[in-house]
Amino acid sequence: MMSKRKSTTVSDKPHKRAKALEEEEVDDANVYDSEQDEQGDQLLGKQAQSAEVVSDAGIVESITLKNFMCHSLLGPFTFGSNVNFVVGNNGSGKSAVLTALIVALGGNAQATNRGSSLKGFVKEGESSADVSITLRNKGRDAYKPEVYGPAIIVDLRITREGLRTYKLRSKSGQIVSTKKEELLSILDNFNIQVNNPVSVLTQEMSKYFLHSKGEGDKYKFFMKATQLDQMREDFVYIKTTKHVTEDKVEQHSECLKDLKRKYLEKEDRYKSLESLDEMHTKLEELQKQMAWVLVAEVEKESDPIKEKLQSDRRATEKYNEKVDEWKNKVEEAEKKQRQTQEQLDGITQQLSELQSKCAELKAEVQRQNNTLKQSEVTVHRCKANLRDLEKDKVQLSSRINDLKLSISQTTGVESQARTERMGQIQTELENLTHQISTLGQQIDQYQHACSRAKEEQGKMRREQEMFQRSTEANRRNLQTMESSRSNRLRRFGEHMPTLLNAIQEAHKRGQFKHRPRGPLGYLISLKDPELALAVEVCLKGQLQAFTCDNHEDERVLQGLMSRVFPPGRRPAIITSHFLSHVHDTRKRAVNHPEYPSVLQALEIEDPVVANCLIDQRGIESILLIKNRTEARRVMQGKNPPQNCSQAFSKEGDQIFINRSYTAEQTRANYLSGDVEEEIRHLQREMENQEAQANRFQQQMRKLNEDIKQNEGLLRRTHIEQKTTKDKATKLQLELTDLKNVEEPQSEDLRPLEEDLQEIVTKISSKRAEFDEARAQMAVHKASYEKAEQEYKQHKEQINTIAEEADSKKEELSKTDQEVMKCKHHKKHYDDKRSAHLDNIQTLEANLESKEQELEASIAKATKICPERLEVRRTARSLDSEINRLKVKITTQQEQQGDREEVVRQYQEALENYKNMAQQMKNLNSFIKSLDSVMNQRLQVYAELRRFLSARCKYYFDSMLAQRGYTGSMTFNHKSETLSISVQPGQGNKADLSDMRSLSGGERSFSTVCFVLSLWAITEAPFRCLDEFDVYMDMVNRRISMDMMLKVAAGQRYRQFIFLTPQSMSSLPVSKIIRILRLKDPDRGQNNSQRSQNEGQ
Repeated sequence: MMSKRKSTTVSDKPHKRAKALEEEEVDDANVYDSEQDEQGDQLLGKQAQSAEVVSDAGIVESITLKNFMCHSLLGPFTFGSNVNFVVGNNGSGKSAVLTALIVALGGNAQATNRGSSLKGFVKEGESSADVSITLRNKGRDAYKPEVYGPAIIVDLRITREGLRTYKLRSKSGQIVSTKKEELLSILDNFNIQVNNPVSVLTQEMSKYFLHSKGEGDKYKFFMKATQLDQMREDFVYIKTTKHVTEDKVEQHSECLKDLKRKYLEKEDRYKSLESLDEMHTKLEELQKQMAWVLVAEVEKESDPIKEKLQSDRRATEKYNEKVDEWKNKVEEAEKKQRQTQEQLDGITQQLSELQSKCAELKAEVQRQNNTLKQSEVTVHRCKANLRDLEKDKVQLSSRINDLKLSISQTTGVESQARTERMGQIQTELENLTHQISTLGQQIDQYQHACSRAKEEQGKMRREQEMFQRSTEANRRNLQTMESSRSNRLRRFGEHMPTLLNAIQEAHKRGQFKHRPRGPLGYLISLKDPELALAVEVCLKGQLQAFTCDNHEDERVLQGLMSRVFPPGRRPAIITSHFLSHVHDTRKRAVNHPEYPSVLQALEIEDPVVANCLIDQRGIESILLIKNRTEARRVMQGKNPPQNCSQAFSKEGDQIFINRSYTAEQTRANYLSGDVEEEIRHLQREMENQEAQANRFQQQMRKLNEDIKQNEGLLRRTHIEQKTTKDKATKLQLELTDLKNVEEPQSEDLRPLEEDLQEIVTKISSKRAEFDEARAQMAVHKASYEKAEQEYKQHKEQINTIAEEADSKKEELSKTDQEVMKCKHHKKHYDDKRSAHLDNIQTLEANLESKEQELEASIAKATKICPERLEVRRTARSLDSEINRLKVKITTQQEQQGDREEVVRQYQEALENYKNMAQQMKNLNSFIKSLDSVMNQRLQVYAELRRFLSARCKYYFDSMLAQRGYTGSMTFNHKSETLSISVQPGQGNKADLSDMRSLSGGERSFSTVCFVLSLWAITEAPFRCLDEFDVYMDMVNRRISMDMMLKVAAGQRYRQFIFLTPQSMSSLPVSKIIRILRLKDPDRGQNNSQRSQNEGQ
């Protein structure tokens, strides 16, 4: 193949090949034109002057044609080791030389495109045609140099009948071989491929592949040139061979069975020739073995029982551990139950104490309120007395002023004016003092009114929030009830129908092993509708729960819920193995003559739902008693019902043996039977809530208005009080100044003034008493507010503890369930342990029976053979052989056959069977090896095709660039097409065009570039190109010629043979170029034509 030449040449002559490949991969972008011819000649001359590199093996040294095609004699032609031009006009024999080269080196007639058969190459009128080719045979790639010497002569004779004979001669002319296989070995050694269009490209092949407009044809040319098509054909042939081999194996397998059957039959006949004594001895031996085999089988049957018994005895400890484990868990759960109960009792006791304390605080608040009211009465009374004294003071002052007026008439105008002014100031001061006191009282009243209104507003806000939550819950319940008119399932949530549809679809698709059940409340019904609230409070969250058989179904259901339900609370999922029957609860269920259990009060069609509620809630041990008083009597009496854990009244109260709880729920939401009644009840309740909401809003608006009004009055009163105090201070200063002036007083005024002074003293006393009463009222007010605050805090503490009590109740309920669950598991393992112990007793009985049977079998076997025999065969096989041996003995006793014939047939059958078995083994091994090799080679084939495509693109671009062309080469290995696009001139000035849009010369130049690219990626000792420049103009011909000469100069180890009708007179002078000029044909004569060899 082409890789052989490459690998051997690189290893043998690295200095030559390295240089050649380096020159071959140079990307010379110079453009050859008419002005650069002289430079190209100088370049070629320099390359020729370098150290000469000559091909060693495989090149054509000479060729001679005799009576070939239409030529009597052509040659001998001596070719140079590098570049050879065969020049001549049409008919001169150029194509004959090329055709003879192809035919003589093993090519078929079709490859030459000059005839359909070899006899067409014999000249008309002659009996045969001869071709002689001399191939160089030097260097490390030489083929049998010790036999052939430095050259191999290939002589071909073609007869008129189309027969082809070869004579392979050494350099001395001695015939070495006449076999074509030897020629093929030589060609393979030299890597000569005459059928490869890259090695020998004829005109017809060039037209078919290179000048074809089809992209598929170019791809075929590439594949043929790189021998990838041959590799692909080889792969197809190998695959076909493999299928044929597999068919043979299948056929041989059937034949092998027949041969084996015949072989066994002959073997039986052969073995039947044993003597009767030996068969009798063997029969006795087999009978002894049979006796002890029966003993061994009885022992073998006993061994699994012993192992199972030992295993079960060991497992008994595990069951004991499980029972002890769950017993400890029961004790821990009961201990936790007692602790929770004690905590709940402590909280209940604390709550009771706080409630009594709360009553005391409430009484204290009422007492302080009464005291405050009394203080307010005292303040009002003092205020009235003070107002009366003020009036008396005003009247007496007026009388004194009148008297003073009369006196002032005698004492002088100045004294009178001062006195009048002092009276006016005193009156104004008294009025201002009274006004300041009144304003202070008003400020206290406004502040108290604002604080009271704000407290009331806070209470109403909290009540309103609770009321809004209740209203929203009722609205949701009403929507659920209304939607459940047509679909009861909507009671359990608006998304529940969608979830059930999704579950049904998933079950149809096989996503569930067992269809989940739920919601559980939807799958149960009440026998007595009055017990709806009791059952609903009892089951709580289980009503909306789902149950699954296994954890995989649980994960699928969780995924469905996550898609259907919004983020938040979703129904619970209970995972428990599904059973087709309801649990047997007769031993642990409560049975009361008057009152039913929850299990008895429900109608449950699905055993899975019933079992789930039994396992999770223990509904078989919960009683339903309508009357709460009767329920307490039954549960908390001296003899509570057996197996009863708790009871529920129809109001939802939960009663235990030592405690009871009141239900917060008042109506059933899921299990009530009359939907319309529930809707009417919710509608009435929502109407009442709406009216109450309106009243709340009105009260809130009124409180807001009162607060705004009181705050406005309080601000104005503060401002007025400050202004009045400032005015009183000014008047007091003025009065002090006037009093410091001494005046004569009359004796008649003294009693009145004394009375006035007494009234003033009383006013002062009363004012002090008023201030004291007001201070006392403030103290009582603070005491009242403190008591009320303490009462509120105590109330909040009671609420907090009540909430804690509720959580403890819930925890106690869970603890009760945990106790029941642990007891259930303990009982489960108790039952399993009991069954396990029963199974052990059964095994022990079976083992004892087997041991008795074994003793009997040993006694029988001892009678037949006293010594025990160790036998590996089964009783069945021994029995079969004994019966067959008996038949043989009987048959042989009746008739003895020909011993020699039986032996011969047996040996023949055995040989045939072994031979066929070995063939089958070899064929299977061959198929396995072939599969491995084919897989590796197909990978290498794909990689090689990719590598060769990439190299071809690279060299094609480099060749085009030498004339300034741009182009692209696109391989599509899938559709087997090769698209070539070329653009003359600069690539950035125009788009790439298909080769069909180019001129003839440009297209031929592009074709030459394509051929040179293929030359660069393939290996062959010589290359032949026939009339490559027929469609070129002078410029393109010269450029193409320069390119090929440059490539040839860079590949001195290869031989190039170009056939052209051109004169080649413009070629540069070089030692590496040889031109063979053929004479023009003489159409009138058949004389042989001579050639002229010109070595330049």
